[in-house]
Amino acid sequence: MGLTSIPANYKIPGPNVQIDPSQAGTPTSPKWALLPGHPTAAGTAAANTVIACGTQADADVLFGAGSMLARMFAKFFAGVKSVPVFCLPVPEPAAGVAAAGTITVASAPTVAGTLALYVAGQLVSVAIASADTTAGVATKIAAAINAATDLPVTAAAASAVVTCTAKWKGLSGNDIRLEDSYLGRYGGEFLPAGLALTYPTGNLLSGGTGTPDFTAAIAALGDAPYKFVGLPFNDSGTFAVWDTEYGFSDSGRFGPYRQSYGQIFSARRGAYADQITWGQTNNSPVISPMAFEPESPCPVWEWAAAYAALAAYSITDHPARPFQTLPLLGILPAPKAKRWNKTQLNALAQVGLATQGTDLNGGSTNVPTILREQTAYQKNSQGQADNAFELVTTLATLDERYTRLRQAITNKYPRHMLANDGTKFAAGLPIVTPLVVKAELINEYRQQEFDGLVENADLYIRNLVVRRSTEPNTLEILDPPDVVNGLRRMNILAQFRLQFPQTA
Repeated sequence: MGLTSIPANYKIPGPNVQIDPSQAGTPTSPKWALLPGHPTAAGTAAANTVIACGTQADADVLFGAGSMLARMFAKFFAGVKSVPVFCLPVPEPAAGVAAAGTITVASAPTVAGTLALYVAGQLVSVAIASADTTAGVATKIAAAINAATDLPVTAAAASAVVTCTAKWKGLSGNDIRLEDSYLGRYGGEFLPAGLALTYPTGNLLSGGTGTPDFTAAIAALGDAPYKFVGLPFNDSGTFAVWDTEYGFSDSGRFGPYRQSYGQIFSARRGAYADQITWGQTNNSPVISPMAFEPESPCPVWEWAAAYAALAAYSITDHPARPFQTLPLLGILPAPKAKRWNKTQLNALAQVGLATQGTDLNGGSTNVPTILREQTAYQKNSQGQADNAFELVTTLATLDERYTRLRQAITNKYPRHMLANDGTKFAAGLPIVTPLVVKAELINEYRQQEFDGLVENADLYIRNLVVRRSTEPNTLEILDPPDVVNGLRRMNILAQFRLQFPQTA
């Protein structure tokens, strides 16, 4: 056998060219986004079936205008357009109840004006006349809501009360917020004189019950490279099944048998003390839940989609780069007086919650930006505090490293034989030894160091172990990469002088 696989008993004369691509490929790693969420009855997409989506018009048809999934697509697409998006319509809980809430017109206007109503963070402008009665205002509000078909609620007016109902069943509908005049008087938004409105407790819909069943949905994923999941649900049951799918067990994507990798980006609304308590109940290295204040107008599924979009943007650019300062486009933060301070944000990060802030470091005054992409991981398998996987970028870098490594090894040694070091064999034979593979691993590490994924190559080489197993067809490898870290802080001692002495 020679350099090619053309057998010696092939007798036809002339040059016979065998194309070999094993040395040509450059590192490549497909990275797709996945958005699971509820459609409405108007959607045409089959349930529990992954479908590619590339425009908002398609999302509205496939999943229904105003559906959780269509609105998630809008927020994701606002953040990144270079990553393929796949949507997973998950049926509403069959035994669930749709959330609802009321807007009561407590008193009629005395002058004409414009009501700046916000439903799930979306502005609905209602023209108010000075002669409108309370019932008339309620009728106008309901009509304006129903005319905006991309809202997640329908509305019905009875006397002076408008009842808003989520377009799907489940706990998730309880995160739809109703309010007015979000921008305030300086933003040109205020109620016409005399008009008074009352909203449900906390300005949120309530009464929604039921969580989705993901059994069929997750089974439909296979091993496709869904690297960025925007998960709109944060109940413990949902986290458990998605952690199993993406985790480190034998059946998980980060396990040794599937190696298809990926991470999950979620969100949760809650008061500071509630978030601190809830954060401690989680412990997943593959889920990163973003905490946000109760007063943010936007619902949890839109926060999750926007966060997943920035993860897709940053990790695709370079997996080791920190997310800090990236803006959550299309997301309205809580009013300034209701935002968490740095002390609170620091504590939230210490209980496994990703953090965001608005105008904390000189950024825009009304666009929240990511401060720290913390994962829910807090303890090791023995229940002891551990920071090994506390940052999204750690797993993203390991994903990129081992995806590249598998590509390099399988390209160059797809059907090779294995021999001991020092074995004398003819040049060109498809045989490797432990030292040959070790050299390949070192070469790959050097290239990844050049690309900014890893560092300290000399120490890596010193600790790398490649040897034959007691099972003669297997190599055992101890691979100790030192992944690159992010520049997240600078601690500066400002040791000033009024004037340096002349002898300084």
